[in-house]
Amino acid sequence: MKKNLLLIAGACGIGLLLFASTGSAAVDETKPIRIGAIFSVTGPASFLGAPESKTAQMLVDKINASGGVLGQKLELIIKDSGGSPEKAVSFAKQLIEEDKVLAIIGPSTSGETMQIKKLCEENQMILVSCAAADAIVNPLAKYVFKTPQKDSQAATWIYRTMKEKGISKIAILTGNDGFGASGKKQLEDLAKTEGIEIVANEVYDKQATDLTDILTKVKGTPGVQAVVNWSIVPAQSIVAKNMKQLGMTIPLFQSHGFGNRKYVEQAGVAAEGILFPAGRLLVVDELPDSNPQKQLLATYKKDYEAAYKEDVSTFGGHAYDAILIVTEALKKAGTTDRDKVRDAIENLHGLVGTAGIYNFSATDHTGLDLNAFEMLTVKDGKFTIYKK
Repeated sequence: MKKNLLLIAGACGIGLLLFASTGSAAVDETKPIRIGAIFSVTGPASFLGAPESKTAQMLVDKINASGGVLGQKLELIIKDSGGSPEKAVSFAKQLIEEDKVLAIIGPSTSGETMQIKKLCEENQMILVSCAAADAIVNPLAKYVFKTPQKDSQAATWIYRTMKEKGISKIAILTGNDGFGASGKKQLEDLAKTEGIEIVANEVYDKQATDLTDILTKVKGTPGVQAVVNWSIVPAQSIVAKNMKQLGMTIPLFQSHGFGNRKYVEQAGVAAEGILFPAGRLLVVDELPDSNPQKQLLATYKKDYEAAYKEDVSTFGGHAYDAILIVTEALKKAGTTDRDKVRDAIENLHGLVGTAGIYNFSATDHTGLDLNAFEMLTVKDGKFTIYKK
């Protein structure tokens, strides 16, 4: 009897040791893998957040229909911040402390992301932002990544296109939010290196509905050859309309935040000729079949437009890429252990997404280079690749 009890105790001990050695890394197929999302589904940044929310849910549903990841279904918990940094912070805490998600994707805007960056880092929570500001990943934070191309890369594309057109003196207009502030800094920092002189530099309220006074000032500034507007709604269309009303015929360049056909619709004929850098999603039909992104872009565009009866946008693409990055990292890690998934993201190379081909590293948490962009223009109310 004593011998049998010793054998039973020994077996139990071995079982406990095995559980302890594999506990956090083991895959529990009975539980869904929770991913949190903070998007500006409503409010002034809804042109960003609404397509992000729709895309993320569509992709998660598609993945689950194919069996999920690591044999587990995904559970997407979406929070609508309405574009409010304060709400973004509250929701981030909720996702971390109560929902206990594996990772957070979003927020939609740079201002919101910067408000939760430190919080996620302190809680060792993976954050894959859908916003563009360089400051999201510079300085580097171990757990923070982002999917859109960098503001500095967009500014470089704008300046190099200007030089090709013989433009050297410009006016820049920026909104007084996180995205605008980041763009202003990059435009200022790169101007001298790229041979551009900023002769007018104006900041406006992000909620402004008329910019005639600022543009009148710009129009009266000697030597201005082009305008760069760096903002999100509503100024994306307002600048174009006010310039047309004032009879300004110089080129208007927008940031990579212009990648939604709804902005063109709002600006109407004033949108014609606008130039802006963007990923290839908006011009997938113009890409050669040999382009490594074409198949993914065409499939996403077809699925999204069939499901939601509206044009696809680069913003929805940012959420697509965020889900893709997290799920591919899960597969690579082979576990839901957060630290191992984080390490796997840092080691994703050659990952084809909507924004470009991602090559992350320990020093690069964006993973995209200048080749992720094309310079686009508006022609007959549609986006097309700009021909030099």
